[in-house]
Amino acid sequence: MTHSSFDFKVIIPARLNSSRLPRKPLAPIVGKPMVQHVFEQVKKSGATEIIIATDSPEIETIAKDFGANVCMTDPNHPSGTDRLQEVCQKMQFDDQDVIVNVQGDEPLIPSAVINQVAGLIERSSAPMATLFEPINDTQDIFNPNVVKVVTDNHLRALYFSRAPVPWDREKFPHIDDLLQQNCHQTDFKRHVGIYAYRVALLNDFVTWPQSPLESLEKLEQLRVLEHGMGIAIDKAVDSIPGGVDTPEDLDRVNALLLAERQREGDDPHTNDKDDNRVSGRKRV
Repeated sequence: MTHSSFDFKVIIPARLNSSRLPRKPLAPIVGKPMVQHVFEQVKKSGATEIIIATDSPEIETIAKDFGANVCMTDPNHPSGTDRLQEVCQKMQFDDQDVIVNVQGDEPLIPSAVINQVAGLIERSSAPMATLFEPINDTQDIFNPNVVKVVTDNHLRALYFSRAPVPWDREKFPHIDDLLQQNCHQTDFKRHVGIYAYRVALLNDFVTWPQSPLESLEKLEQLRVLEHGMGIAIDKAVDSIPGGVDTPEDLDRVNALLLAERQREGDDPHTNDKDDNRVSGRKRV
C-alpha cells in the first residue's frame, strides 16, 4: 500500500445487472472476478478503508471470501451517487470524510490516480474533485460518448459536456478537414470518471432534484455545478486504461493482463503483482 498523509476511504459500487455485459462484476479475468481485480488495485493506494457496495448477495459472499468489507445497498437507487451516500450513512461517516468512488468495472485503474484525486480534494476548498486527460484524437472531440471538460486557471471545472467544448471558432467550420487529418489537439480535455467527495456533499446531493443541464447532458456532475458548488480538477498523473463495458472490453483486458504476466514468467491465475503498468485503449 502507498501511504498518504491524510485519510480517505474508497467505495467500489458493484451491481450484478448490466445490459451490455451480464454479471459484469463477477466476469472472470485471468482467474479472478473483475471486482477482485478492482479491489486489489485499490489496496495499492493510500486508502484507509475500502468498501464494496452491492445489492447482490452473491457478490457479497464472493467479496467477503477475498477479504473485502461489503455494504449491502438498495437495488432501486436512481444513481450511483445515491448508492455512495447510502453507504456513508450506514457507516456513519463524518461530513468531512473524503470518499473516492472507484467503479467496479475498472480492473486496471492505477493506484496513483486514486491517491491523486483524494489529495486534490484534501488541498481544495471544493467539496468534490475529479481528473482529466488531454484529448489527442480529433474524432474524440466530436464523439458524444467522450465527455469534455472546460477548466479555469485555478484547477476548477467550469463545465462538462458531450459537445465539443470549447468551440474553436476558427477551425471547427472545417470539421470534415479536421477529421480527415486527425490533427493533434491541445486545448481539449477528456473527463476521467473518478471522483472524490466530502460526505457532506453526498448528503446534500441526494436531496437536490435532477437539474436542467444534468437532464439535458445526462451528466450527474452538472447537478453539483448548477447548485453553485465547486469541483476541483487536475490532469491525471497516470494514464487510465479503459474500463469493461462489453464482452470485447473483457477480452481486451484479459489479453492485456495475460500478456503482462506471461512476460514476467508468472502463473496468470495466481499472481498478485502490481498491474499498474498495464495499459490499453481508453473507453469512449
